Amino acid sequence: MAAWSTRAAGPDDLPRLRSLLTDSFEAAIIPPASALLADAVERDLVRVAESEGELVGCIAAEMPSPGHARLSVIAVRASTRRQGVASQLLTEMVREFPRRSSEAPLISAVARTEELAVTRLLLACGFIGTRVMRTDATSGTSGTSLHIHYQHKARVEYVDPDARHLVPAHAREQLAESLAPSDQAVTAVVTLGGKPAFEIARFEQDDPATLQSGEAAAGIAFSGSILAAITFLLGFAFSSSRFPDDVRLLLIGATFSTVLSLIIYASASGELARIRSNSFGKIMKWGNVLSEYGGVFPFLISLPVTYAQASGDPWSTMILAVVLSAAIGWYERSEFSIAHRFRRTRPELALMVLTAASPAAGAALVVADATSWPWTTVLTATLAARTWLYLFRRGAEADIEERRQWQIRG
Repeated sequence: MAAWSTRAAGPDDLPRLRSLLTDSFEAAIIPPASALLADAVERDLVRVAESEGELVGCIAAEMPSPGHARLSVIAVRASTRRQGVASQLLTEMVREFPRRSSEAPLISAVARTEELAVTRLLLACGFIGTRVMRTDATSGTSGTSLHIHYQHKARVEYVDPDARHLVPAHAREQLAESLAPSDQAVTAVVTLGGKPAFEIARFEQDDPATLQSGEAAAGIAFSGSILAAITFLLGFAFSSSRFPDDVRLLLIGATFSTVLSLIIYASASGELARIRSNSFGKIMKWGNVLSEYGGVFPFLISLPVTYAQASGDPWSTMILAVVLSAAIGWYERSEFSIAHRFRRTRPELALMVLTAASPAAGAALVVADATSWPWTTVLTATLAARTWLYLFRRGAEADIEERRQWQIRG
């Protein structure tokens, strides 16, 4: 366990923050003035690492607009460096920014070419160097450093493995020329001939309109297939006099929800083609959530009940139900589920357990010839609660944490 803890800075920390910056000035990206530092603390844009009552590290930022956050200082005392203090502070700060607005802001920083420790920290935490900043200090011929703009990658992009090259850190003109194209960026710091060098990589450019159009088409095709399966199962339910009425109502609700998701997916296509109000992500979130929790799960959970009515074999029914419950539980915990795209809390985990246990519970009630209305009521409430949670209490699906912000595609 680390000998230090992290927290948001308060006004009482200002004297100790100034002392920390003075003692570790070389670790700062852009040392803020006292007034700027106080304003950052007031806006909750400063985090500190504390050990035995002493501040051993801090990170501060500015937020000139809701859509842009700029890291202004990263400082760690010399005695506490190389212990992961700066990395944890930076990681926590990056995670905190998206919670401040409905859309995740661009997170950036500026570091000079000789600030290799800061550069390595930024690159290790998902930043890439995208361009040279033409300030007064770097536009002249004197001096040996450049200011490079780094930004945090909020989504996965692919690097062309055959379009990478190394540029020595002291080669100012070559570095500026390499970063001039918008698809090239600094992705690593290496040692070349005993001296530091930057690895410049080219990112493959995606066509967002094509990707979104394909996603909308896939959503329509998927919901259409699920609607066909639910309709077939609903036809069997009405043809059987032994089929529970509450399960029929559950399937009717699933049919309505799936049709609604189809309409929403069609609206996403209209958003791409004509409306263009930049709400594609919000529309797709509605379609995905309604399709899964209003259509897919009621359909899957009803399968053991259908099998019990068709076969009349309690043993095979329970085996099928238990296997289905285990499969739903695995899916819920996997990265393929809709739930994986949102932040999870303890109440949500309880709802996930209820969802996974529903096939086994429902099949047991049918096998025992018991009243299944309480089970259907609990299941409907569970799925409705999860739908409400993801639609109204969570942000966009883009809020998910990526394992990697960029990767090499071979």
